[in-house]
Amino acid sequence: MASSKSKRNASDSKTSGNRIAYQEFGTSNDAAVERGIQELPPNQQDLRVQASRKGRKGKTVTVISGFQSSPETLTKLLKQLKGQCGSGGTVKDNTIEIQGNHTDKLVQIMIKLGYKAKVSGG
Repeated sequence: MASSKSKRNASDSKTSGNRIAYQEFGTSNDAAVERGIQELPPNQQDLRVQASRKGRKGKTVTVISGFQSSPETLTKLLKQLKGQCGSGGTVKDNTIEIQGNHTDKLVQIMIKLGYKAKVSGG
């Protein structure tokens, strides 16, 4: 007796046509170019570093804003900063947030990396 399950043919599977669903090494600036963001070298980026508690239930985070880089670049930089500060963090809307008050430390690190960074706020 035949089973109730039907066998699938190769033509039944969904294909994405000529679209690339996965590319191992990707391209360097395609995402930034598509969004219209021009990737600037670190010495041309003016960054602001400030401690903030707003909307975080009293928890302090250090926010670095003013980046003109691709999300991939920010993610790599975030990983390095989290390791040097010994805390967690995230990338949100072209800014980096590091948990805790690390303003002075992060300004020094960013200057060593070639960025123009200043403390913003009190």
